Amino acid sequence: MGIELFVIHLARAQSRAPNVKHLIESLPLPGRIIEAVDGRDLTDDEVRAVYRPRLHRPLYPFALSRNEIACFLSHRRAWQAILDHDLDAALIMEDDAAPNGDFLAGLNLAIENLQTCGFIRFPFRDGREWGCRTKVAGQVRLMAPRLVGLGMVTQLVSRTAAAQLLRATEVFDRPVDTLLQMPWASGIAPWSVSPATVREISPSIGGTTLQKQRDRAAKLHREIMRPFYRLQLLLHSGFSSIRVADRSLDGDMPIAATEAPPTA
Repeated sequence: MGIELFVIHLARAQSRAPNVKHLIESLPLPGRIIEAVDGRDLTDDEVRAVYRPRLHRPLYPFALSRNEIACFLSHRRAWQAILDHDLDAALIMEDDAAPNGDFLAGLNLAIENLQTCGFIRFPFRDGREWGCRTKVAGQVRLMAPRLVGLGMVTQLVSRTAAAQLLRATEVFDRPVDTLLQMPWASGIAPWSVSPATVREISPSIGGTTLQKQRDRAAKLHREIMRPFYRLQLLLHSGFSSIRVADRSLDGDMPIAATEAPPTA
C-alpha cells in the first residue's frame, strides 16, 4: 500500500523546522513537506474565489481570517498531493504535531482499517468525542464519533476521501476542522483514534501561526455565539442522513455508545 507522510509547514515559521525534520526522520513512512499557503500572500481575488460565507447550514457565525482560509487551502493542497503522487493514502501532520504514547499502534490500526474508514483523525485532546467503540488493538481503539472534535493536527486520509474532500470544498465558508464536523456537507464521516496519541506543541516552538488578536467585543461575540452554533451543529448532526455513530467496522450491529456527550 502506497502511504506517505505529509508535513504541512509554513516556510517562514522557521522555529518549527526542527520539529518537521524530526517527524520526517522518526516516523516509519516516506516523508515530504507540503508547503503551507501563507495567509499574508493571499490576494482579495484569491480569497473571493474560495470563501463564500453562509454556504452551509448551520450557518457559521464568524468571518474567516486570511490565516484560517490559508490553513484550509493548505490541507486542500495536501489532499491534492495524494492524487498527484498516486498514493493510496497520506498521514497528514501539521508542523506542530508531536506523536506520543501509542501513536504507532494507532497508526497501524488506522492503516488496517483504511479502506473502511477513509478519513481517520488522531485527536490531540481526550474527552471531546463520544460514540461507538468499533475496533480495538491493545490500548488503542477506532471510534466513529457522534460529532467529531476540532483540530487538524494529524489525520490519515485515503485517496478516495481526498478526492471527495477536494470536490466538496472548492468553495467553503468555515474552518477546515469545523467543516469536517458536517458529513452532510463534506461527504466524509471521519473516524478517530482514541485515546489521544499526539500532542499539539505550538507554544513550545514559537506559538500559533493561525490565531489573530481580537478586541474585547469580538471575543465577547465569539463566547456568546459559540455554544449557540454548537447546539445547532448537534441538532443538524442528529438529523443527518450519514449517522456516523451508528456504523460498525465489521458490519455487525453497532455497539451502544458508552461515553456521555461533553458538557463544554
